[in-house]
Order: sequence, then C-alpha cells, then structure tokens
Amino acid sequence: MGSPVLELEDVTVWRGDNKVFGGLSLRIETGEKVAILGPNGAGKSTLLALISGDIHPVEDQGSSRLFGEEYWSLYDLRERVGLVTPEQHGLFDADELASDVVLTGLHGTYGITRGQTFTAVEKRRAWRAMKAAGVHKLMWRDYGELSSGERRRFLLARALVHEPGMLILDEPTTSLDLPGAWDLIEVVRALMRNGTGVMLVTHDVREIPPEIDRVVLMKKGRILADGRKRRVLTAEQLGACYGVEVRVSWRDGFCAVRPA
Repeated sequence: MGSPVLELEDVTVWRGDNKVFGGLSLRIETGEKVAILGPNGAGKSTLLALISGDIHPVEDQGSSRLFGEEYWSLYDLRERVGLVTPEQHGLFDADELASDVVLTGLHGTYGITRGQTFTAVEKRRAWRAMKAAGVHKLMWRDYGELSSGERRRFLLARALVHEPGMLILDEPTTSLDLPGAWDLIEVVRALMRNGTGVMLVTHDVREIPPEIDRVVLMKKGRILADGRKRRVLTAEQLGACYGVEVRVSWRDGFCAVRPA
C-alpha cells in the first residue's frame, strides 16, 4: 500500500438538519485510480466539500485526514491535490486569456492575472500542463472563445500545473457534448497511464474509464460496495444503488448499463 491521501474513520457530517454521513470510513492511497459512484443524494458532493475544507465533521466523532493532516486547506495543499469541478468555469471572465486560467493555478487564485508576475520556470510548468491536457495550441485564445470541452481541459491543466499526486474530478463530462467528453476522458486516461492518481466522482457509470481499478458505490451517505471495479459494478449492486433493474455488459474496459 502507498501512503494515504484521504483517511476517514467513523466520520459524522451534518448539513443543516440533515445527517449526511453517520460513521463513514474511507481510505484512498497515493496513486490510486478510484471512482466514487452514486446517484444524486448519495453524499458525493458532501464528500468533496469535506475534502475541500468547506465543511467539517462532528468533533470527537471519528477522524479525518488529508495527506496526514487533521486540519487543512486545499490552498495549502494545492501542490499535492488538483481539483476540477464544473462550477470553476464560471469563475473566469470570457475575455481572459486561456493561458491565464492555467497560470492562476500556480497561486491558487481566480480571475485575470494582470498585476501578477510569473517566473520562467512557472511559465514552463504551465505550458507543460497545457500540453498534457492537449490545449497548448489554444493558449492565446480568449477563454470565452473556447468550446465547453476546451474550457474543461484548460481547467484540468490548471489543476495539473503543480504536478499533483492526486487529481479529483467532479462530474468531469457534465454539460459536454460527446466529442468534448471523449477528448477529456482520453486526456484523463493518458494521465492515469503515466502514473497520476485520480479520484473520479460521478453519477454515471459510463464515465468510468478502463484505467480506474477501484469503485466505491454510495447511496444515501453509506458505502454499499467498495472494491475492484468488476466486482462492484454488477447488475445486482447497481440495481440496489439506483433503484432499477439493470443489465451490465463490458466493452474495451468500459461498463455499459441498460434496463433489464
């Protein structure tokens, strides 16, 4: 086993009057390729909010650590964790240079980089991240001129700028057309093949690429199953999670689900 990225032990989390987690335990190791899968209301968003430090578990009930730290902020850990969410798109102006979106990741900021200075080393790092995301040829375009898929890949490059050991991707293909979704998934697959750890948070089993080898199946704040992908993604367990009878088939390492 590698060193742990995330350690949750018997964690309780409330959001308002709603107890989302009651005794949740989860451990994710450095370099793992894992998917957190479940329908709306499963607790996926709460798990991300816990990781990002936006919410905190009940004190004296279990423990939570990110890279061994009991108290953290993603700003302090941005060199070790890269986070991509659909909401980040709205944090950048249309007339912002696409390359500036990536450069903001160096300082953990959002918005136009005017007034900020970057070293030659930092600019090379940003270029490498854009190349890894397949968008380096678009770096001088305005952000607002890009397609939704291209913008999402620039956000991915922003998360990669520090070469983090773990990428956390929240519903990465949401609102993307089919070509944009395919392009993004292929970039993520290449990163995983090159050793980048990925935590993919999704409601859609079809979004899980072959390189993901572990799946955590969640429903209503509980983990229904956790293990090797083909052992978790069965018709019985997916049916129990989503409340419908399904048939499962596999092609080229992707899981396909259809009504039974």
